[in-house]
Amino acid sequence: MHSFVNCLMHCVFSVKERRNLITPELQERLYPYLGGIARENKMKALSIGGVEDHVHALLSIPSTLSIAKAMQLLKGNSSKWIHETFSNQRLFEWQEGYGAFSIAVSGIEDTIRYIQSQKEHHQAHSFKEELITFLDKHGIPYEKWMLD
Repeated sequence: MHSFVNCLMHCVFSVKERRNLITPELQERLYPYLGGIARENKMKALSIGGVEDHVHALLSIPSTLSIAKAMQLLKGNSSKWIHETFSNQRLFEWQEGYGAFSIAVSGIEDTIRYIQSQKEHHQAHSFKEELITFLDKHGIPYEKWMLD
């Protein structure tokens, strides 16, 4: 029998020290580039978006790829590309950690809407507030120092 897997993950990762380095010019090229990295590694990027200091990606991850490896591929390859493509972004780095939250098939449309409305969302809520909401919703324990 073949392996049949549907692993939908809402992944969130931020710029080191949450610096506002993802400019509109970078966003315009970064999100499609992340989608290309996903495709090349047999993931499906259903939606990618974010704001100046972090990225959200709704991914379908294949059975052959761990979440940690998927995040390593996305963050590592995109960081290298940013350094090579944008000479003014030599100091760009992703923060070490990430969030990965499972969603149900029934939640795809709502999650895509959420990712695509990040600019509006962050006019009212900080990234830290957003992260705490995700952690609490998914029952993930954390210490305050982990949120920096």
